[in-house]
Amino acid sequence: MKKQKRVAEPTERFGLRHPELLEAASRHWLAMGQFRTDRERCKRYCYGRQWDDMIEVDGQRMKEEDYIRSQGNVPLKNNLIRRLVRSVLGVFRNQYSYPDAGKLELLSSDPDQKLLYGRLLLNAERNRLEELHARTMEEFLISGLAVHRKSLAPPPEGAGGMPAVLSLTSYVAPDSFFLDSATRDIRGWDARLVGQIHDVDFPTLCASLARGPEDVVALRGIYGEATGQSGETELFRSCYGMPSGGGAFGGEDIAAMRDFYRSSAPGLCRVIEIWTRESTERYRIHDRRSGELYKIESADYDQFRTRYEEEIAAGQITLQWIVDDVWRYHYLSPSGHVLAEGISPIPGGGQPYVWKAYPFIDGEIHSFVADVIDQQRHTNRLITLYDWVIRSSAKGVLLFPETALPDDVEIDDISDEWSRFNGVILFRPKAGMPLPQQVSGGASQAGITDLLNIQLKMLEDVSGVNGALEGKINSGSVSGTLYNQQTRQAMTALLDILESYNAFILEGARLDLRIIG
Repeated sequence: MKKQKRVAEPTERFGLRHPELLEAASRHWLAMGQFRTDRERCKRYCYGRQWDDMIEVDGQRMKEEDYIRSQGNVPLKNNLIRRLVRSVLGVFRNQYSYPDAGKLELLSSDPDQKLLYGRLLLNAERNRLEELHARTMEEFLISGLAVHRKSLAPPPEGAGGMPAVLSLTSYVAPDSFFLDSATRDIRGWDARLVGQIHDVDFPTLCASLARGPEDVVALRGIYGEATGQSGETELFRSCYGMPSGGGAFGGEDIAAMRDFYRSSAPGLCRVIEIWTRESTERYRIHDRRSGELYKIESADYDQFRTRYEEEIAAGQITLQWIVDDVWRYHYLSPSGHVLAEGISPIPGGGQPYVWKAYPFIDGEIHSFVADVIDQQRHTNRLITLYDWVIRSSAKGVLLFPETALPDDVEIDDISDEWSRFNGVILFRPKAGMPLPQQVSGGASQAGITDLLNIQLKMLEDVSGVNGALEGKINSGSVSGTLYNQQTRQAMTALLDILESYNAFILEGARLDLRIIG
């Protein structure tokens, strides 16, 4: 089995700066700006905020909802996208299973590998991966990007049967994730930079990075400089987790999330985590005595050759100079200070992120929800138009003779009373004068019902989610064989996106195996 020996690189605590690396990460972050905009729009449509698109009317920008209300109408909606997402999630839940030992290249007949797979299953249970994958699948349908982060973690308190080494799986919001904008490989194997922004309070920051009181002072100075605060009280509020204000629970500051350098809340400190794949000189060592194959750093070459001089001379150990790829991690402040850096601690090297973008043709991401937004918009417009037609034809026009108007009553009072369903109108009848009367015409639907049915049918065709997949039976005479056939055909339309996400699950399991094993 291959292994890799690394030597720690001592650096001055928080004294270095990497402005070039921070600027490069910022460029990759900005390159994903359109994706973040599209994701936010898809999320709004999925969760019911479907009239929030901005339009321009007479040189003034406003939401569609505000414009419709300004015209005296009600912006109605029928959230069909949410129903489609729930249907696909139901299919995913029904077929969910953790990758078996064969897919992970483990032999069930080997006691050690069987025990290792058991630890892997226990780790999945402790991480609540089934629920985590269901929610990440929902994100995958909305945005087209699923991201998890794996890390070494001690067992939680009270977990007496946990293995000594665990792989902790964390959900990563795509809004906080960025990667090499030049990546084109569908599997992501050509990415040379990935990263994430973290917003943490100051005590958490110190608990993760500080090794003594002097480090706390240094961190306070760094984040005081980054936030532009000078006084002790202002610095305490800006860095010690005492926000001066914030949005509603469950909401987020979209503008702040799109800012690479500014935290999403006043009381949080932004940390930029960057992983880079770099080329370095190494030596590949083959120990013929044990069959062991591993690598050493070029800086350790002289020491290694002196130690094993006899074995090398006898041909028992061979050395080969190579140019190797190595993943390095960097934790930076918004001002470019190096908070921590080093070589990847993951066994065998590599970076901790597992991500899947769909379909990622030429680096483009297109989600399941984005495909059906147009049909949802047309449906909402037709429903709103239908409601307007019904309301406008319900009462029609009231013809009220001026001479029948009482002296102490205004015509606006007559209008208000007429608009009520149980209104009473006072008037003075006179001989030869016509009585007040209502003139109304029949509602002209202009084929609205037919257009609505067409849009609902197109929604099924575009999404691939039809009535059979949702458990609907159009007719009581449908046989069980035909119903099963319709369900299988519906599953075929969703097979590609489901299998893409299953590949994401498999990659995560393989990384867990490397960390645990």
